[in-house]
Amino acid sequence: MLDKFITPYIKPILMPIVVQLDKRKVHADQVTLVGFGIGLLALPLLAAQLWTAALVMIVLNRVLDGLDGALARYQQQSNSAGGYLDICVDFLFYAAIPLGFALAEPIENALPATVLLAVFIGTGSSFLAFAIPAEKLNLARPQFANKSFYFLNGLTEGTETIAFFVAFCLWPTYFPELAYSFALLGAITIFTRIHGGYQTLKNK
Repeated sequence: MLDKFITPYIKPILMPIVVQLDKRKVHADQVTLVGFGIGLLALPLLAAQLWTAALVMIVLNRVLDGLDGALARYQQQSNSAGGYLDICVDFLFYAAIPLGFALAEPIENALPATVLLAVFIGTGSSFLAFAIPAEKLNLARPQFANKSFYFLNGLTEGTETIAFFVAFCLWPTYFPELAYSFALLGAITIFTRIHGGYQTLKNK
């Protein structure tokens, strides 16, 4: 929900870093993979209940996730392969965070983590499944014109996801309550995406 408002403010902040990466001949896919590796470090750190260290890895992952697309566009190398790689590792990273909390406190966190992962499957599938017919029909995407594929809006998007991940790390004892709250918002997103996407495609 907030991505379309946050993104315009983030781009100018990232540009000086993008320019330096380009000067060093760094490729966007390299940034994607490094960011993914850093993000996965959060999993063992969460399992060990090293919340602050895990939070640092999560934040670094998100910074690099913003950099890879900006770098690809700056280098005029934005393509479907890079977009595909980016979304795959993003969803793997998203799944790793609830898993880390489940490993940290299985008795308290396993069930809410499982519920949250189930919702992630719903939000991810409704998001990606719409991108296929949207591409075939060449639907307009004014809010995310620079993305490699169609982004279907929802109540919980990248900004909201990271906000909850940060909250998980800052208040780990409240992970169950936060996870259930996020899962509820995600369930609303699933419904609105399926309904809106179906109606959009039905009228084409």
